[in-house]
Amino acid sequence: MAEKKSSRFPSILTGLRGLLMLIAGLYALIFPGAALLVLTTVAAALFVIDGVLGLWAITFGGGKTGNFWFDVVRNALAILVGVLILISPLLGTLITATFLVYIVAIQAIFVGVMEIVVIFRERALYAKIWPVLLSGILYVLFGLLLIFWPLAAAAALVMVGGVLMIVFSFGLFGLAWRLWQAGH
Repeated sequence: MAEKKSSRFPSILTGLRGLLMLIAGLYALIFPGAALLVLTTVAAALFVIDGVLGLWAITFGGGKTGNFWFDVVRNALAILVGVLILISPLLGTLITATFLVYIVAIQAIFVGVMEIVVIFRERALYAKIWPVLLSGILYVLFGLLLIFWPLAAAAALVMVGGVLMIVFSFGLFGLAWRLWQAGH
């Protein structure tokens, strides 16, 4: 009988993914501003690539959706936004991060106010209203903090993402070890 050779390539790739995720997580945790700049720059490059490929698909690739001008404008805007961010990555990062934080802040304030309104309107249905009331108040305060300190909030969110990447990297290390032991 021929013995089946096992490849440890999947376990090595999984371990490398874990290592890259660990390095990226540590980078985001130690240098959140720089990590935010890198993320915005990569996103800008992806915008340009997406817009160029979209225009190419409309023109030569047969990627017609029936909304020709919509597709042209969408892809041209993707290229324009990507190029503008790549021309000034720092300014692009500041604008993008601030805009996204404001969206989260508005959502948090809206949810908090809605929780407070609902708990007062339907307080008879609840045995205790203070947990929902406290939750609503905390949502509103969180939203206000984001509005008043958007760049610090963006850096904090990048740091939270860094911590999550570090945690996930250990999961990948564990998976790589199990694959290694199984001969995969």
